[in-house]
Amino acid sequence: MTDYLIQASNLKKSFGKIRAVDDVSLNILAGQIFGLVGPDGAGKTTTLRLLVGALKLDAGSVEICGYDITKQVENARSQIGYLSQRFSMYEDLTVLENIRFFAEVRGLTSEEWLPRSMEILEFVGLANFKDRRAGQLSGGMKQKLGLASALVTRPRVLLLDEPTTGVDPVTRQDFWQLVMRLVSTPIHLPQNSPNLGGEKEGGKDGGVSVIITTPYMDEASRCHRVAFMQHGRIIADGAPSELRAEYNERILELRGQNLNLLRRFAAQDKDVEDVHAFGDRLHLRVRAGAGQAVMKRLPDELNKDGARVDNIRIIPPALEDVFIALLEQDSHD
Repeated sequence: MTDYLIQASNLKKSFGKIRAVDDVSLNILAGQIFGLVGPDGAGKTTTLRLLVGALKLDAGSVEICGYDITKQVENARSQIGYLSQRFSMYEDLTVLENIRFFAEVRGLTSEEWLPRSMEILEFVGLANFKDRRAGQLSGGMKQKLGLASALVTRPRVLLLDEPTTGVDPVTRQDFWQLVMRLVSTPIHLPQNSPNLGGEKEGGKDGGVSVIITTPYMDEASRCHRVAFMQHGRIIADGAPSELRAEYNERILELRGQNLNLLRRFAAQDKDVEDVHAFGDRLHLRVRAGAGQAVMKRLPDELNKDGARVDNIRIIPPALEDVFIALLEQDSHD
């Protein structure tokens, strides 16, 4: 039997005439990292706020670890750790004082929160900074403090809203290592929690479920499943490998001289659906089954007017290629 820690069905939320979330459904297993990816305004943050009960649903239902977020709100929220986009700690308090505050707000006694806090601070690498004021922390350390505060109640569900935006690449890597350790480490079910389990698509019985919003495709690639959002709707979801597989043999990498001309000429080919610049090269998306033919004829078509093809080859699709194709397709529907 497969059970889900997060079950959201047909969520809808509007602000005036703007439909921020439009019929979104999610089912997420224990031990699974689920990525929500989309441009600004796609509805990612609003979806997280609906899941945590910070916003009232216009329609739909949410269950967290078996608890209805509208009817059993306190039980549901007791299972959730939430890290928002903006740093929301108290900068005049120390690292440990911040964690203590959030722990005691959630009803933990000092006998519970103190040993648990030290364990978590060790886990996130802040044990040596427990007496430093939060306002004196670097951006990456602030995010780790936010994660530590979210973990102090030992939640089964962790909601992370663009947690690595604005931090350096090394800190991003460190943060992701922490997330991956979280989902791979079984935790004990609270005594009052429904008995949930299951192991599928990255799920692990007793582990933490994580929903993470991110603008970074390399981070999306680390998730067990990814959902692309646009205009409040999920336009595609699945394992990253499944999403990429739909574009196998359809992405060509082109290198050459005068990329602007090459891009314009390539876009005129009857089998080329789209052309995008990726650094010092171009990615061409071609019609299904046309990859080899396009690769053979394009150099002769493009070597003119000062443009020159140095190399062209079929490459495995990246999630960026998939995302661009999906957004383009959705805009035409």
